[in-house]
Amino acid sequence: MKRKFGFELGNTDLEIDVNQHVQYINFKLAMMGQPVLKSDDKRDDFIALFDDIIVNYREKSRIADDNDTTIHKRINNFFNRYFKGSATVPKVINDSFHLDYYGLARTLSLPAHGNSFKNDYVESYRIKQGILHNPKNDRRTTKGSFHIVEGGLAVPYDKIEVPKVAFCKLYEAAIHPPKELLEFPFTANCEQSAHGFVSLLVKPTIVPEVPGFTTEKKSEILFVAPAGNVSNLDFVESVFGNAGDPRIHSNDAGLDIDGWTGLTGYILLAPHLTKLRKKDLGLPHYDDASERQRRDGMCYKNESEYYNGGSPFKITCRDHSGVAVTIIADNYFGYSKKEIKTQMSYAANLFGNVEEEHAGGTLAFQRVNLGEQYYASRDTELKGFSFEEAKQLFAYKMDLQPENYGIDKEYNNIIYLPENVVIDLITAKISWQYADETHQLKLLPTHHYIMPNGTKIRIEKHPAAPAWKLVKTNAEGTFMHKPCTVSGGGKSEISKSLDNAIIYGSYYAQNLEEDLDHVQRILNYDYSDRFIVNALFTKDYNDYLKTIPSHIKALVFMVKRFYMPEWGDDWRSHFTVDEINGKPGNEINFNNRKIRPSYLRVGFKPDNTWRIYKLRMDFMPTEKLQLEDDISASVTVPGSAINAKDNDSYKFTTNCEYRFFQRPDDAIHKGFDKKAERDLSGEHLFVTNYQPLTKADTALFLRSPV
Repeated sequence: MKRKFGFELGNTDLEIDVNQHVQYINFKLAMMGQPVLKSDDKRDDFIALFDDIIVNYREKSRIADDNDTTIHKRINNFFNRYFKGSATVPKVINDSFHLDYYGLARTLSLPAHGNSFKNDYVESYRIKQGILHNPKNDRRTTKGSFHIVEGGLAVPYDKIEVPKVAFCKLYEAAIHPPKELLEFPFTANCEQSAHGFVSLLVKPTIVPEVPGFTTEKKSEILFVAPAGNVSNLDFVESVFGNAGDPRIHSNDAGLDIDGWTGLTGYILLAPHLTKLRKKDLGLPHYDDASERQRRDGMCYKNESEYYNGGSPFKITCRDHSGVAVTIIADNYFGYSKKEIKTQMSYAANLFGNVEEEHAGGTLAFQRVNLGEQYYASRDTELKGFSFEEAKQLFAYKMDLQPENYGIDKEYNNIIYLPENVVIDLITAKISWQYADETHQLKLLPTHHYIMPNGTKIRIEKHPAAPAWKLVKTNAEGTFMHKPCTVSGGGKSEISKSLDNAIIYGSYYAQNLEEDLDHVQRILNYDYSDRFIVNALFTKDYNDYLKTIPSHIKALVFMVKRFYMPEWGDDWRSHFTVDEINGKPGNEINFNNRKIRPSYLRVGFKPDNTWRIYKLRMDFMPTEKLQLEDDISASVTVPGSAINAKDNDSYKFTTNCEYRFFQRPDDAIHKGFDKKAERDLSGEHLFVTNYQPLTKADTALFLRSPV
């Protein structure tokens, strides 16, 4: 997993050994005949030690053409079929620096002896949190950018159809970019810098695994970029992982008969193509063009006209054989990801019965405010579960204590409790009976307490008040899947906690005594005849509910939230207001402390003021685990294939991204997106389109009084 994603199972901290990468990169550059990173104006002894091996490797590489093996052969066979009879037939780039494992792209993206790199297309910076890349373009529009080569699958009418001759000339220009675009940032500050292409193999999932129905199946995509745009491969690798060296047989999709869809992709990055003229690409003059060529702009009136008006574009050729080749004339990171997504959709459509979904999703766990006490014996959700059974099932996870509770073997702040505990926040104690004795534990805010059914209980401090509460999180979550989502349709928002949208204020009463009198009448009301058949309320009862003002309902819920059995009928004395200038105030106190009710902020009104709604006093937002963000694969399965009891069809989905690329729009407002703030202050980040700040810049902020 470390070679593929940069981390090990159970430890998601990104681990990059820069010194090891430097040696590995130097060795690969030497094998390519490229200049290497030098120390003290001498060639590294490490490289010199392997001179004979390097020479031997080069000779073997010259004799054994990689174009005749694995994914290179499949792409070249496609080129030969598709462009048969053309004056020139494209050929896949072979002599490239291939990224054999995760992390090399990031090390290559910056000079070994420097903290920044700049060319005409990207500015890169080494920052404390990781790496910052600012590409030339950050466009979100796709108007006029989708070009498809004639001769393959039918070209949709809303796309631009391109003659084969133009694609061949575009490809020839793509594999011969300006020398400065081929420069490796890694050696940019050296006396001699290396130049060339960098390649990456990715294998995104197209078919989710469904035991008894289908194995997981993937496609293969070779992504090649000029070394000056290696940051794009760093981005792609971060999202889709690294599938290794395609020349190694174990990485050859063609030999994986159970795990390959049979679909092959090839993507070539060439942002310099926007400077080519239509005439030089073999496009006809307007007078000689067809009606569609005129409509699509595949002709010229003036010989100086640039292809696509000089704007970025992507051009694809593909057919029923299952090979898709795309040239992207832009280094905008979003296009690199979107093209892999497009080729995944192409693979899914050809494979059949599966779908690439533009989806978002989260696993939501309901949370409950338990107040100040929890009696496990009264928790109906614990029925049928016992600690004895939990001990048998999870003995490998816990160290069982003599008092009949367990401590997690890996995380000692996770405690497993029996089903007869009482948790008391006031005394900060957990107690239970075992072997005719009462046992106790100290209730700690740093600990998580697990019940036999998997329910998690912990104490949390109120965000805006000097109060604590017991919070229960259910063990079983609900998978919330938002499929077929357009951009801006809320697929990312579904995974965000409501915590960021909850604000806290004060609770006011115009006349507390009158309001409490109203609450008393509600508590004394005779509810015995409120139901009719099927648990429906009577008309009289519904009419009665309508007479209760909203602020009185909220006050009733507040009393219910704080009420303790030992109060008896004396609940009113716990709710007071301060006396101001000899008269009762309006801000309600509970036991002489301010009450901090919660409100939900839901967007803005036309005048830019917040839309705010009052929440119940015991409201708790769900705990969420994001499962999807943009690209998912799904398969529909008949119930009979999975031994279901009905004849319904079932859809199984899987996330296709190993890291989510987030656009934290709300983070420009302090406190609006706390998770984004935590993430952006972390380590090993890939960040784009931000201003790099120096120590002097941050010192200036600190000195600023406002």
